Amino acid sequence: MRHRKKFNHLGRKAEHRKALMSNLAVALIMHKRIKTTLPKAKELRRFIEPLITRAKEDTTHNRRIAFRYLRNKYAVTELFREVAKRAENRPGGYTRILKLGPRKGDGAEMALIELVDFNEVYTQNPAATAGEKKRRVRRGGSKKKAVSEEQVAVEEPVEETTAEQTQAEETQEQPQDPQVEEKNEQHETEENKAEDNGEKKEENE
Repeated sequence: MRHRKKFNHLGRKAEHRKALMSNLAVALIMHKRIKTTLPKAKELRRFIEPLITRAKEDTTHNRRIAFRYLRNKYAVTELFREVAKRAENRPGGYTRILKLGPRKGDGAEMALIELVDFNEVYTQNPAATAGEKKRRVRRGGSKKKAVSEEQVAVEEPVEETTAEQTQAEETQEQPQDPQVEEKNEQHETEENKAEDNGEKKEENE
């Protein structure tokens, strides 16, 4: 009798059902997507997602627990190396179920179950986004823009003043006209002559 058992028995005894889930999980880990019936896919999702969560922490204890459920050492290695690395930043929801319609032979509902992080159609560049965390955007971005505009307005006059200083320095460094230099030299010679004449007069007296 069921007695409040919510999971789907799938018409099998316990040992047969465990072996079925183990084989489906190994196939999903190794091939990243498999085609099966809809009830089996839903039960497989409940079976494998806790294992992927446990695989995020690579310890001997977690590997032994995963091996107890999967019973395949190659699948355990793939789970802890590749699958857990891709699902590192995902807080659950590692699988996706897509309904495919009824099967021709017996009309059973078919479905495609896949690992979300290995679908290249939905994630355009899965290798680049594997280790990146999603960036959350908060409201109130207009304040930051206003602050940045004020900073730009403050920076512009500073640049103008520096440009004016450089122009003044260049004008000081430029040489004067030759005519002006000649006049300055004549004026200096006249002053020197006047000083010499004054000294001679003093000596004669």
